[in-house]
Amino acid sequence: MNSTPAGPRIAAVILAAGSSRRMGANKLLATIGGKPLVRVAVDAAIGSKASPVIVVTGGYASEVMAALSGLSVTEAFNPDYASGLASSLSAGLARAPADADGAVVLLADMPGVESSLIDQLIDAFAPDRIVVPTFHGQRGNPIVWSRQFFPQLRDLSGDVGGRFVIEANGPAVIEVLAGAAVATDVDTPEALQAVGGKLC
Repeated sequence: MNSTPAGPRIAAVILAAGSSRRMGANKLLATIGGKPLVRVAVDAAIGSKASPVIVVTGGYASEVMAALSGLSVTEAFNPDYASGLASSLSAGLARAPADADGAVVLLADMPGVESSLIDQLIDAFAPDRIVVPTFHGQRGNPIVWSRQFFPQLRDLSGDVGGRFVIEANGPAVIEVLAGAAVATDVDTPEALQAVGGKLC
């Protein structure tokens, strides 16, 4: 019997800790096709090759987890969520299994990101690389990070994501052509309306 070598183990870290200041209400509980926005993102991760699926919560933590009822996810509560994105990124990576080769970091407000896209990025993974999707030359999300970059990501502070780590490690970046979904997030009522969503 021939055995197929297992692929890399990539955890999914979904950033869902924000307070939705620009929206005026908790956007992650807004619905698209009757499904909460945060659940759309988590369903995409669960349907992909990534495992486990870690959801970083902060503001509205209990409401977010209630919206994910019945799903197999690990919650990583970030008590410092108000300090900005960096603390949530660190909290999520801290929950990645010790044997994970890397992590795909997703934003919970990007409903167009599907399981197939996550798998496409994971398929491009290499142990010393950062896999970044692009659309019309613009880099977007989600991003797959090799474990070797976790310490740099966890050293970030304030309301910043991994952009500075990407800029500091240019030769390590693999770009993957993707669709508009990688550059489309939901930050305003107008953006929510554009993707067919409704605030609760």
